[in-house]
Amino acid sequence: MAGKRDNGHILIVDDQREICDLVQEYLASEGYRVSTAHDGAGMRRVIAQDPVDLVILDLMLPGEDGLTLARSLREESSIGIIILTGRGETVDRIIGLEMGADDYLPKPFHLRELLARVKSVLRRASTRSADRQAASRPRARFAGWNLDLSTRELLSPSGDEVRLTTGEFDLLAAFVNNANQVLTRDRLLDLARNREAGPFDRTIDVQVGRLRRKLEDDPQRPTMIKTVRGSGYIFTPSVEVT
Repeated sequence: MAGKRDNGHILIVDDQREICDLVQEYLASEGYRVSTAHDGAGMRRVIAQDPVDLVILDLMLPGEDGLTLARSLREESSIGIIILTGRGETVDRIIGLEMGADDYLPKPFHLRELLARVKSVLRRASTRSADRQAASRPRARFAGWNLDLSTRELLSPSGDEVRLTTGEFDLLAAFVNNANQVLTRDRLLDLARNREAGPFDRTIDVQVGRLRRKLEDDPQRPTMIKTVRGSGYIFTPSVEVT
């Protein structure tokens, strides 16, 4: 179904057909083109036939689960991804974000909240695409490390490539672009994920821990990403952008 406007093409992947129908009708009324699929094979068929801007992806699917599909999507494209979690478990949410999802929403959810998340992720995906096209600030150097902001390649001081997940790269880019500034968790989530933290959201702390293990000589005594008690974190190296 297509509305008078065309705000983007959204694909809903959920094996519960009633959820697909409900969300499809609502988002179509808001001016989006909406397709549905009920498993990984169906998702790939839709994407092959018509470019998709955003996938709303249930974690509990027959065959390949949502986490596997999220990782596959992120490896192949920059499509926006919102995962739906039936249990609302913190571990599932964190793993989903680690796999490259842009946001998550626990079931049951309000349609208006889903719409707000859709708009936010689409804005972020658009910004991400524009950033990739801009060549003004492609590389950042700090403490002997080299980060390519367009290819997402991170090289250690010894020249070895260090692989980053999407979440780790987005967080490191936020630190690099705001070096020597105290950043709260809410601000980091906004910069890296374009969303606000929930009352029990520890995503940033988990991501910081992972980055420290990759960047710091001693992750237990970090010198680059320091904790500011009661405030958040600060990225201390001097950053040279070329």
